[in-house]
Amino acid sequence: MILAALLDQTRRTDLLGQPRWLIAFALLYLLFGWLFGTYTVLRWPWLRLRLVILRLMITALATMLVVALMDWLFNLPVGLYLSHRSTQTFLLGSLTVWALLVRLGLRWLGRHSPQRDWGLMATPHEAPAILREWQRTPFAVTPRVLTPAGHAFPPGGVVLGSDLRLAPDQEHQLQILGDNGVPITTVIELAERELERLPPALLPADWLSQADIPWSDTFSVQRQLKRVADVVVAVLLLVVCLPVMLLAALLIWLEDRGSVFYVQERSGWMGHTFRLLKLRTMTRADPNAPASWTLPGDCRITRVGQLLRRVRLDELPQLINVLKGDMSLIGPRPERPEFEAELEIHIPHYRKRYWMRPGLSGWAQVCAPYAASLEEAELKLSYDLYYLHNWSTALDLLILIKTIKIILKAGGR
Repeated sequence: MILAALLDQTRRTDLLGQPRWLIAFALLYLLFGWLFGTYTVLRWPWLRLRLVILRLMITALATMLVVALMDWLFNLPVGLYLSHRSTQTFLLGSLTVWALLVRLGLRWLGRHSPQRDWGLMATPHEAPAILREWQRTPFAVTPRVLTPAGHAFPPGGVVLGSDLRLAPDQEHQLQILGDNGVPITTVIELAERELERLPPALLPADWLSQADIPWSDTFSVQRQLKRVADVVVAVLLLVVCLPVMLLAALLIWLEDRGSVFYVQERSGWMGHTFRLLKLRTMTRADPNAPASWTLPGDCRITRVGQLLRRVRLDELPQLINVLKGDMSLIGPRPERPEFEAELEIHIPHYRKRYWMRPGLSGWAQVCAPYAASLEEAELKLSYDLYYLHNWSTALDLLILIKTIKIILKAGGR
C-alpha cells in the first residue's frame, strides 16, 4: 500500500518538476550527511555501529523535515506524499539502511585498497619527534623506523629525516629501492601530504624565506585579489549579519548591564599591533589583571557568551578590522602580545605566522582544537605554517566551507 500511494502521488505531480525536486532532495541529504558527520565512519579505526545508525537516522529525518517544510511553504510538487506517517517511516528506514550499506561498502573498499607502508630513516635524536607528530594526528599511519638490519623488509616507501646524513652504503640501498620503483621522500613533504600540517620541530632553521610566499610582493596579483575578496565579502556579511549583531548586543547588555564590545590589543601582519573588536563573552575583568589562557568551560564566560562562542558570532565585529586592513577573512588567529615572548622562545618558526594578515578563520582554526597551552599553540602553528606554504584560493574556499560547518553545528569554543 505504501508503494501504491507513492506511485499514485507521483503520477499526480508535474513530471517535469519531479527530477529537479529529486535532485534537490539528494543534495539536501548529502548536505546534512556532511553536516552531521555521517561520513566519518570511513575513517574510524573501529566501527561504532550504533552511533553511525543514529547519525544516519538524524540525517534522514532532518532532510525529510526540510523537504516537508519547503513543500508546506511553497506548495512544491514533492511527489513523496510526506503527509502519511507510514510513508515517513518507510522513507526514514529506507534512507538509513541505504546510506549505511553505501558507507560500509566504501569502508570495505578503503580497508582492502593498498596502503603505503612508509619506512623511516632518521637520526636517533630526530626519530622520536617524527613518530610523535604522526601519533598525535588521528587516522594517520605512523611510519616504521628502519634500522640497518631492518632494510630486509620491503617498505612501500622511504621517508628521510631532515637531520639525516647518509653513509655511502645507505645511499646505495636507497638507489636500489628507487630503481625498483619504491618512492623516496622527505619527512617535510610527507607531513604536508599526509598530516596536512608542518610541525615546526621538524623544520630546519632555514626553512622558507619571506620571498617564497605568494604575497611577499605588495603588488602581487594573488595578494590584491585576496584583499578585494576580503573587502567585498566583509561588506556583504556586515549588511546581512547586522540584525544578528544587534540582537546579540542586546542580550549581552541585558545579562549584566556591561559593555557590549570588547577591545583587545593583538599582533598582526609583520608583528604590528592593532585593536581587535569582539562582542564581549566574558564577565567584566580587572584591566590590570595578568593575561591568561581561555580554558574550555572557563568560569569567566557568561551564559550569552557561551552561545555566541559556539556559533562564533562574537567574532563578527572583526569584519570592521578586515575593512580597515588589520585582518583578512582567512589567516592565522592574531595572538595577544603578552603570550608572544614565551611562544617564540619555545616554538621554532613562530614569527613566520606574521608574514600574512591574521584572519577571522584559518586552517588552524578549522583543523585544531582551541589553543589553551603551549603544546596546543605549537600544534596550531603547524597548521598555520602549512597554510603559509600552501596558500591558494582553493584552500581559502575549503577553509570557508569548514568554517560554515562549524557554525552550523555550533562547534565553536
